[in-house]
This record gives sequence, structure tokens and C-alpha cells, in this order.
Amino acid sequence: MSEASAPIINFAGELVALGPLCRDHLALYLRWINDFGTTRMLGVPSGPMTLEQETAWYERAAVDEGRHSFTIYERTTGRAIGNCGLHEVDLANRRALVGIMIGEPDARGRGYGTEAMRLLLDYVFTVLGMHSVMLSVHEYNEAGRRCYAKVGFREIGRRRQSRWFSGRFWDEISMDILASEFESPVLSRMLAPEPSRS
Repeated sequence: MSEASAPIINFAGELVALGPLCRDHLALYLRWINDFGTTRMLGVPSGPMTLEQETAWYERAAVDEGRHSFTIYERTTGRAIGNCGLHEVDLANRRALVGIMIGEPDARGRGYGTEAMRLLLDYVFTVLGMHSVMLSVHEYNEAGRRCYAKVGFREIGRRRQSRWFSGRFWDEISMDILASEFESPVLSRMLAPEPSRS
């Protein structure tokens, strides 16, 4: 991959790297959000998304200071495999909601989502100084629930039988994590002040 075509990376772990949203990836983002196998795990409507709708989402997300959105890249290939980010940032109470989507089916089940969420939390706690982060996950999304538990999220409540899927109602599970329960894997070292030379 040439330097000109290499994605912009903000920071990286061992398996994945996070970089800003990219207009050049709009067709890719559109393909992911139109994959019903992917969106069934998200809290978004399972309906067709047009290029115009996806472009409008990108235009809002790219300038909204209350959202911090990243593209997830596979380290070994540099290909974009998903998105993650935070929204509903409440600075007064130092809290936010987070979400993640691994859009490429062959990138699931390989630890990428877990590391991407860990990196996202590193940004939220280490860079932004948030105190509390929350997410929602559907009861049937077992892979997502395992991922969030590995990172340190704890279940804090359920909205019972609130999601109709595959012929029955399922619970929506709320999970959260506090800054005191998280250890920075990357950014605390990357952003540490240089030692004094005096």
C-alpha cells in the first residue's frame, strides 16, 4: 500500500487501528448498513438505506462535535472493516454512549471487535476524560455481549421483551463501565508527557 493510499490512523492496537470517518468509504459504509445480517444486531431499523441517506449521515457525523466516530481498520491489510464511536456525550456529567459495528463478515469472531472497543474506551477515558460509558445490546447478540464483558462492561439492567426478532420478543440489555474499572492499553503511554531534561 502506497503512502498516499494508506488510511489516516489516529492510534492502533495489535489487531486493529482506528482512524477518522472517510468520505472515500461511503460506498463501503452503505454496503455494511444494508446488510440485514449485520444490522439485525444493531438498534437501527432493518430497512434499505440509500446513498443519499448514508451521505446525509456522514455529513452530520463528520461535523457533529457531540459524536466521535472512527473507522476500524485491520492492521495487517489496512482495509476498513467497521465503525465505532461515541454519541450523546454529556460533558457536565462526563458520560457517553458507545457503539460498534464490524461490517465485514469475515472480520467477525477474530477479536477485532473486542480490541476496537477497548481502543474506543481508551480514547473516551484517556483523551476525553469521561467517567461513565454505557451501551445497549440485544439479548440474542451473544457475540456482542461476550465482547463487551471481555472489555469490562457490566450488565446494569434490562428493558424486558422490548425487541421483536425471529418470531419472539427479546430483552434489551444495558451495560456500563467506569473509568476506574478500565486500564489504558495504548493512549496513556502514547500521550504521556516527556520527562524533564533539567
